[in-house]
Amino acid sequence: MRKQPLNRFTLTFESRSANESFARLAASGFAAQLDPTVEELCDIKTAVSEAVTNCIVHAYPDGLGEIRLIGEIFAGGLVRFRVKDKGRGIEDIALAMQPLYSGLGGERAGLGFAVMESFCDRVSVRSKPGRGTCVTLEKQIQGKLVGGDG
Repeated sequence: MRKQPLNRFTLTFESRSANESFARLAASGFAAQLDPTVEELCDIKTAVSEAVTNCIVHAYPDGLGEIRLIGEIFAGGLVRFRVKDKGRGIEDIALAMQPLYSGLGGERAGLGFAVMESFCDRVSVRSKPGRGTCVTLEKQIQGKLVGGDG
């Protein structure tokens, strides 16, 4: 049986570079109700920022598209963020997640997924070419849910 979240939000925005900072602030503001440490909050902001940046750069290379950020908080202090797009998708997820690999080449470092994995307890990726990608980020926060039952 799947656990029900104690709290949840969904935010939809265009794949504009300016919206990356908006998404990271929304995610950190939502996670703040768990009373995370500064380090935990920075980890969340960095991981969400990398996931959203991947959508902006890779999902819609020829124009704008829609990005959806979903945040959920579960009993025990687990916070989960899903970053979804309906862009071009990833042909080979295992290859894309390798450090230093970039599907675009050039000046891209190819460290997005490695960064997400280093700042989260769990990262998973689902993708279908031509249909989009969903990146799920999970982090265990040691604080208590402020004003809640956490």
